[in-house]
Amino acid sequence: MTAKEIRQAFLSFFESKQHHVVPSAPIVVKNDPTLMFTNAGMNQFKDLFLGEATVKYSRVADTQRCLRVSGKHNDLEEVGIDTYHHTMFEMLGNWSFGDYFKKEAIAWSWELLTEVYKIPKEKLYVTYFEGDEKEGLEKDQEAYDLWKQYVDESHILPGNKKDNFWEMGDTGPCGPCSEIHVDCRTDEEKALVDGASLVNADHPQVIEIWNNVFMQFNRLKDGALQSLPAKHVDTGMGFERLVRVLQDKTSNYDTDVFQPLIQFISDKAGVEYGADEKTDIAMRVMADHIRAISFVIADGQLPSNNKAGYVIRRILRRAVRYAYTFLNFKEPFLNQLVPLLAEQFKGVFDELISQQDFVQKVVLEEEVSFLRTLSTGIQRFEKYQATNHVVEGAFAFELSDTFGFPIDLTELMAREKGWSVDLLGYEQALKKQKDDSRAATAIDTGDWIVVNAEDQSEFVGYDDLEIETEILKYRKVKAKGKEQYQIVLRETPFYAESGGQVGDTGRLEDHSRQFWVDITDTKKENGLTVHFTDILPDNLEGKFWAVVDEDKRILTEDNHSATHLLHAALKQVLGKHVNQKGSLVNADYLRFDFSHFAKVTDEELAQIEVIVNQKIRQNIKLKEQRNVPYQDAIESGVTALFGEKYGDFVRVITFDDHFSKELCGGTHVKATGQIGSFKIVSESAVAAGVRRIEAITADKAEQFFLDQRRELGHLKALLNGSKDLSASVQALLDENAKLKKEIEKSTLERVNNLKHEIVHHVRGINGINLIAKHIDLQSAEAVKNLAFSLKDMIDNLFLIFTTEIDGKPGITVMLSDHLVKKGLNASNIVRELGKEIQGGGGGQPFYATAGGKNPAGLKTVLEKAENFIPHHQ
Repeated sequence: MTAKEIRQAFLSFFESKQHHVVPSAPIVVKNDPTLMFTNAGMNQFKDLFLGEATVKYSRVADTQRCLRVSGKHNDLEEVGIDTYHHTMFEMLGNWSFGDYFKKEAIAWSWELLTEVYKIPKEKLYVTYFEGDEKEGLEKDQEAYDLWKQYVDESHILPGNKKDNFWEMGDTGPCGPCSEIHVDCRTDEEKALVDGASLVNADHPQVIEIWNNVFMQFNRLKDGALQSLPAKHVDTGMGFERLVRVLQDKTSNYDTDVFQPLIQFISDKAGVEYGADEKTDIAMRVMADHIRAISFVIADGQLPSNNKAGYVIRRILRRAVRYAYTFLNFKEPFLNQLVPLLAEQFKGVFDELISQQDFVQKVVLEEEVSFLRTLSTGIQRFEKYQATNHVVEGAFAFELSDTFGFPIDLTELMAREKGWSVDLLGYEQALKKQKDDSRAATAIDTGDWIVVNAEDQSEFVGYDDLEIETEILKYRKVKAKGKEQYQIVLRETPFYAESGGQVGDTGRLEDHSRQFWVDITDTKKENGLTVHFTDILPDNLEGKFWAVVDEDKRILTEDNHSATHLLHAALKQVLGKHVNQKGSLVNADYLRFDFSHFAKVTDEELAQIEVIVNQKIRQNIKLKEQRNVPYQDAIESGVTALFGEKYGDFVRVITFDDHFSKELCGGTHVKATGQIGSFKIVSESAVAAGVRRIEAITADKAEQFFLDQRRELGHLKALLNGSKDLSASVQALLDENAKLKKEIEKSTLERVNNLKHEIVHHVRGINGINLIAKHIDLQSAEAVKNLAFSLKDMIDNLFLIFTTEIDGKPGITVMLSDHLVKKGLNASNIVRELGKEIQGGGGGQPFYATAGGKNPAGLKTVLEKAENFIPHHQ
């Protein structure tokens, strides 16, 4: 079976078991502060496990794109070295939300593996949770008894809490799990060692392929376990491992998931795969990493220097490093894998093929930038002087952190020089960075405390900005030493930060409306609307008035609706290739990132502004459609954003059916006239192929125009009420240029006069011609010209000038080439003399300058000049 057939067989099997097949969620996580990337199939269903969303389908199946770069067996620096771990991987999953449980999950997993995929039963081992006395958890007898119906008892193995009790995190849903392992060894190997002893022992040929998690408990902050109101099934099967087993390979990388990429790399590098372990690892790293890189970019996360962007930049740079070091790719190459990958996933994850050019361009630009950095790092290493033939750990860490060098590359370059690397020092520096990073982002979150019987929280803020409601639950959160509270309301008019729109602020008033607490922010967490406040109401029970800050909401809506008009105008002026790549919408301004490969010209920006303002003046009424079937919306020509997770039903926002029609969950103006006016204030580059426009609307735009008018009036007054400002300013510029030329001419004459005057004041000391003089010139360029002129006139020149230009002291040192060859260095001299004026400087060996803030020290500078002349020449 091919990889595509294997994937489809899984989905079709569970469809036959009444499962609803859902699409993969984006690999980049939004609205979950605990995750940057989807790292398990269950992530998109987290709100269902937590009981914070309504279950639409009690049985679900999918294939989920996941990314793991930390944790057990998934350290980034290990991927590619073994044969079965990856950064990006697919997780095949079947789910039950309060429907079936252990019996069906176990029966169906066995049926699929042995009857559909026809894996020989004797190759399979299963595990069950053996219990944990410390936790008060009993052995999972039910799972054991169920497995006995299908599997020989010698192939049913107990597992400890580490291997067979799955937890989402320190807190949250958890439960015992039952893993399925496959023994892929040869018959000869099996005869020597029993496969049971190799399960969960990190053997490369005895691997876990499927895990059935039985969600039964909720882990509280104090570590206690409480039973969940409903029991769930969460399963995950590693797609790449499954393909390896079914295609009878000893490595995931030998399957048709990776071989097309590896063979392409092999052909271009002129290196046979399988010939050498080092080049094999490099090819595996590149084939693995391009998958993670491409899908993360396609889902809307660009490489950057922080958070999720930094993770993807690290992955990309690791791939480039291996290509550069072991396959001799000195020019950008990784980007050439994108079209091949996009074609491979066509019909499975089409977001990649639809953005192929954009993704390839971003990867190319990152490669170009990093290859430049890599070259700089190598030069830095070449200049490094090792003490006792040992590269300091701090320097090795700097090469890694700043220039992207893996420690093995630093070790390789050190060995070539006969040096070693202080690995302990490197590890200490790395640990310190990780500890500092964790400390900076540490959040201490308490358990939810229920106030009123839990019910689904409902957002009503599209229609109301003030409602009567109740508090469902709250919890305490501590971050960076500050304590806050998070509150969940039964109904809320507060919009939670999402899709670039900031969260609402406002007040939670008690029923008498005499006392209130301020709502400082509103965010979404796994589908739950969470309100932030610095203090809690005195009495948490009873009714409250939830009141949104109306002025802020209205201004935010102005900017949000303007982004929709801007998006449509950009497509109209620049082309249909334009797609939103990010946005920020608040009460003060809007920021809109979009795909485009060239700077937007002033003429294009003016045209875009005109179109948006025309639509505002037309006062187009908002057409809002809620609960539209997703496929119907797409077929109607709506604009959907890459990297967003859409449900089966969506909200469509339209301003003129033929102009702007988008899927959007944000809040908007009732008609475009409310926006008032629209003004672009900047256009810039964000990353390769991504531009950014910042703009203002409503009162901020009005203020901008008022400020411009005021500035214009002031300018007119300065120009004596001139009616033709352009002509008046041009006349001033012409006059200024003329005066500059006259000053330059006068300065040149002054330099010439000084040059001939100074020549007569040269002092000969030990065969060196010394000039040490204070010069009254008010231009640094003139001082430089004078020094160079004297260098051309006088042999063995040792020149020191002091100056005071606009009250700031300066020093100039000039040496003849002969003196430089003798070992004198103007840069060193000027640095030493600069201390006298409380300053510093530098330059070249023959010419250097310094500036400072103590003019009184200039006299000492001239007195010390002679000290730098050697006694013998």
